[in-house]
Amino acid sequence: MNTAYLSLGSNLGDRKKNLLEISRLLSNCPIEIIQSSSIYETSPWGVKDAQPNYYNQVLKIYTSLYPFGLMNILQSIEVKMGRIEKGNLQARTADIDIILFNDWRIYSDTLQIPHPRFKERFFVLKPLMEIAADVHDPESLLTISELYSNCKDILEIQIVS
Repeated sequence: MNTAYLSLGSNLGDRKKNLLEISRLLSNCPIEIIQSSSIYETSPWGVKDAQPNYYNQVLKIYTSLYPFGLMNILQSIEVKMGRIEKGNLQARTADIDIILFNDWRIYSDTLQIPHPRFKERFFVLKPLMEIAADVHDPESLLTISELYSNCKDILEIQIVS
């Protein structure tokens, strides 16, 4: 069985309901949600134009899927929930990223694991720290707790639930 950490985000529509729907849809796949972080509200990261705030959450999952199969399922869930285009930094009802997958490192044109920017994103590190503080990043070998302490991101973040 493989262990992965997924980052969930939504800033369109009923954001909390969207995150709950992502979890429900994941449970209909060969995926077992082991742990969920709290839900956090954050301002959009790296966006200059006005967008609604995001709700973000991290899930720890077990799956028999391998990374590319998991990615395909996550993308199909995003589309099912109304995501039209995968452009960076756009408002969306559903955004699901694979942050970590076992201790694997994958560098392809379509998938990078660990997620290439998770170490600089407080909205990922804060909920990840809540459920995986002692897990090591396979690139830097630092723990999530250490990465969190080193993060220079200054986004406003508050717990929703």
